[in-house]
Amino acid sequence: MTAFTDDHKQRAAAWFEALRDDLCAALESVEEEVAQPDGAGGAPPSRFERRAWSRDAGEGGGEGGGGVMAILRGRVFEKAGVNVSTVWGTFSEEFRNRIPGAAEDPRFWASGISVVIHPSSPLVPAAHMNTRMIVTTRGWFGGGADMTPVFAVEEDTSAFHAALKAACDAYSDDAYPRFKKWCDEYFYLPHRGEARGVGGIFYDDLNAGDWEADFTFTQAVGRTFMDVYPRLARRHMHEPWTEEQRRQQLVKRGRYVEFNLLYDRGTLFGLKTGGNVEAILMSLPPMTAWP
Repeated sequence: MTAFTDDHKQRAAAWFEALRDDLCAALESVEEEVAQPDGAGGAPPSRFERRAWSRDAGEGGGEGGGGVMAILRGRVFEKAGVNVSTVWGTFSEEFRNRIPGAAEDPRFWASGISVVIHPSSPLVPAAHMNTRMIVTTRGWFGGGADMTPVFAVEEDTSAFHAALKAACDAYSDDAYPRFKKWCDEYFYLPHRGEARGVGGIFYDDLNAGDWEADFTFTQAVGRTFMDVYPRLARRHMHEPWTEEQRRQQLVKRGRYVEFNLLYDRGTLFGLKTGGNVEAILMSLPPMTAWP
């Protein structure tokens, strides 16, 4: 198992910020391709608005870090969030036994990017991607990407999975089936007896003994998502949709809310480590409905 150094931390944090910038630009380019509706006054395409936040250093100064929220509210994407953060501190006594390596020493360092996209059209799939690096007495990578369409289209699902499989296959022969299964099991609502979406990949506690290989794979997950998701959004963003399809989209978003508030580990981690509440709950859609 590889020890994670300060250089590793710096490189990972810099990568997450660079990926944020590239992803924001990619999603803004999609926004630019949609004509303004009549009467819009010729307003320019929407852009991400960024807001920095920081953590309280605490009594002994051992807590710290922060991040930047980037939110876009546009014509294609009703709400898209691309957040990055790098934080450090000490896990609470309640939480430290749940994190690998924290029981021995509760100090931690964590950096990552989180992306959640809720489109305006019910025909464009919602999507999520996050990657992170965490260091306690151990160090590891985690993350993944998944897609949540209101109306699943086999061609889209196949393209999304094929792209992720290619990234996994470049890392190891068994990565895709392992990480796909993990995703199917993780993004599941037990109280509903249904999957959140059409899946993708999910991985955690990744330290195979070669930091460079693990980091390269984590970078590939981000690049793959940045390539495949805008292509899928462009397939459907000009298609007309009905009010009934919009109603079904809002109900599907309700399922998304249920999962993130009841089961999502990232939400729990952020809240338990003193993260920015608005950034943590960025994943929630702007409008929902329950039947």
